[in-house]
Amino acid sequence: MNFTKIVTLIAFILCGFVFINKTQSQDNAVTHSFFIAGPDFTGIIGEDGKEVWNSGKPGARDGFVLPNSNILICWADEVLEFDQNKKVIFTFKRELAENELGTAVRLKNGNTLITESGKNPSLLEVNNAGKIIKTVPLLPETDNVHMQTRMARKLDNGNYLVPHLLAFAVKEYDPAGKVVKTFKTDLETLGGTKAENWPFTAIVLDNGNTLVSLTHGNKVVEFDPKGNVVWQVSNDDFTEKPFQDPCGIQRLANGNTVIASYGAQKGIKIFEVTPDKKIVWTYLDHRAHELQILTTNGKPLTGKLLK
Repeated sequence: MNFTKIVTLIAFILCGFVFINKTQSQDNAVTHSFFIAGPDFTGIIGEDGKEVWNSGKPGARDGFVLPNSNILICWADEVLEFDQNKKVIFTFKRELAENELGTAVRLKNGNTLITESGKNPSLLEVNNAGKIIKTVPLLPETDNVHMQTRMARKLDNGNYLVPHLLAFAVKEYDPAGKVVKTFKTDLETLGGTKAENWPFTAIVLDNGNTLVSLTHGNKVVEFDPKGNVVWQVSNDDFTEKPFQDPCGIQRLANGNTVIASYGAQKGIKIFEVTPDKKIVWTYLDHRAHELQILTTNGKPLTGKLLK
């Protein structure tokens, strides 16, 4: 996918990088601009640590800066797409007040993937007019609406990857709602059920493995296609204990992993770790539920920006 259309957005993100804000660490001269969907701030942070764009509505669950530079954001009650002037050009609202929306991903065909938890938890594909054109039933194994599911993503094969927290499982569904593969996160090698490895965000990587953040379990794990753990990182690897309910994750092209510690009230809120488990960048200001790195050291990311 070609992301050159984000040049307009990147131009004003990159403005004014003469000094570096203390909210971004500079141990190895790494800076990022990034999108945050968070409890107190939802918008874009520049490489200088300053707020570049603010949605004005806190409490977001998910979101992306799109290739056309618009910004798609999911809150529990609605999904909105804004242009750079904050004009709303797409709206979707939950069916019932007791339901919760949790995912918003723009698909290659222009539709939007949305999760709606509730009595009938489902994946929804919605067209640009806000009309539901596909419904895929989910099997979260709990009636607890808030704990049914988190960040769902559509795969290149047409299936869907969905984390289910209390089921300790990342399930792959086909378009009919049949579970065709499951990664269990309560493996004894990961501490069993006592570790509370609730899967939150799951991403299929270019190498075919699946990267999963395990909130409450305070770790991020990479599984091979058979569900075997091939890499993991946790507080056991650091003295500063940066993992505090990790939620959002993103694997960068250089092999590093960016992790949002959603539960952190103080200290590190987002950090970047190398494959050999060295922290090379941290962000200390706003908490993040989900995130999307946009630039590194003044250069826009290329290739797949989805997290």
